[in-house]
Amino acid sequence: MRKTIIAGNWKMYKTITQAIELANGLKRELFVLDSQKIDIVICPAFTVLSEVAEVIADSNIQLGAQDVYWQQEGAFTGEISPVMIKDAGCQFVIIGHSERRQYFQETNESVNKKLKAAIKYGLTPIVCVGETLSERENAKTFEVLDDHIQNGLKDIDEENLLKIVIAYEPVWAIGTGRTATATQAEEAQKYIRVLLGKMYNKNTADKIRIQYGGSVKPENIVELLKEPDVDGALVGGASLEVETFADIVKKSSEVKK
Repeated sequence: MRKTIIAGNWKMYKTITQAIELANGLKRELFVLDSQKIDIVICPAFTVLSEVAEVIADSNIQLGAQDVYWQQEGAFTGEISPVMIKDAGCQFVIIGHSERRQYFQETNESVNKKLKAAIKYGLTPIVCVGETLSERENAKTFEVLDDHIQNGLKDIDEENLLKIVIAYEPVWAIGTGRTATATQAEEAQKYIRVLLGKMYNKNTADKIRIQYGGSVKPENIVELLKEPDVDGALVGGASLEVETFADIVKKSSEVKK
């Protein structure tokens, strides 16, 4: 059985004071949940990672970063290395988020380099894949997923594949209020799992956790998680408030697969 994983992507929100307040609130609300049954991850901005790490150090909440560079160190002004992220207290890192692809020219090649660096330095990558609205309307969803998965995971062996979480995020559902239906999410995520089975083998593919991301709310999380290939959620805006994110996590922990 695959362990549910709920990750909150705080994006470019929260000052240090605000981040500490949010982390403390989540710590209070979620302390009763069993970390053996659900992974809870929060991904703040780089500037607050260390402070948030201190807040959640003795809790069931894990820390992730929103991006990473593939070099250990060097003259790369503005970039953050996997060593720095790990040193700040992170266990996870988001790679290839659609906003990175859209606004900062992230490519499958750069995703692949970041993915390998994250694994090398002991971070669990949350690798994002998914189609735009025009791609979906032109029936290119599976074509996009083929491209993102096959090229993003290039030269990743079976052992390292098992260290990865994949997040299916239809770009048209991110921050728009539009959500893929549970059926749409399942269709895409089942396709990803079958594709991984062809690239590796079915037994390995069945072990990979695949999240859904895109306007996830307390109102739709249960329906999404009841689908057999939806193993969790990458939550955006709803992760910025204690009550909403805690509600999503609590409801997720109660879903029987």
